[in-house]
Amino acid sequence: MNTRSIYISVSTIVKKEITRFMRVWTQTLIPPIITTALYFVIFGNFIGSQIPSVGGLSYMQFIVPGLVMMAIINGSYMNTVSSFYFAKFQRSLEEILVSPMPVWGIVLGFVLGGMARGLLIGIIVLVCSLFFTSLPVTSVSAVVIFALLTSILFSLAGLITAVYAKNFDGISIIPNFVLTPLTYLGGIFYSVKLLPDFWQSVSLFNPILYMINGFRYGLVGVTDISLYSAFMVLIVSIAILFVWVSYLFKTGKGVRM
Repeated sequence: MNTRSIYISVSTIVKKEITRFMRVWTQTLIPPIITTALYFVIFGNFIGSQIPSVGGLSYMQFIVPGLVMMAIINGSYMNTVSSFYFAKFQRSLEEILVSPMPVWGIVLGFVLGGMARGLLIGIIVLVCSLFFTSLPVTSVSAVVIFALLTSILFSLAGLITAVYAKNFDGISIIPNFVLTPLTYLGGIFYSVKLLPDFWQSVSLFNPILYMINGFRYGLVGVTDISLYSAFMVLIVSIAILFVWVSYLFKTGKGVRM
């Protein structure tokens, strides 16, 4: 395929993905926004008012970046895992697989669709947070870079999960038993510097910790992790997942029901 044909193919997948989640926006956009708003009210206002400043910030300012990042993670992941699994289940995926479109183009189309949903939810949550607190925004570039890389990473993770899922229950295993624990233990509600040395060391194995802290630095100028380390963890993780999902597509393992 030439460049123009690939562009048309990728953009078609992206448009389909955006149309799909926007058609049911009351299910895909509203619930995560309401859930995050409850976090703002309960943890930020009620509980946060009783907690001293963290790193020179009010507790509300401290948790906002983590909650925005959580919304991006969940939105990106859920879009690709649900879309790809149902395309496989309904056998509409076979039409894409038999096309001359390159594997990387198929992956790119689904990933961009996941990014669109994740980043849209993140932006809305970020705007909502401004009704509860102010954000100094230390580095716009850090905010953009870490938001984009995180949405790419979890869009790829959603694809891989959907490939391996044998039934609908298989989709919920990773969010319930892996993603949720790692997210809550990734420093959304606390600074890892407050933990004992042993648990600080253990926390360093949680990749979400790096994403949240990189994004937090961009919004409020506070981080527990080196920005270089956070950036490299994301880049390496994305590279690994891209190679993994490309291998699955090329070999056809789990791609067909």
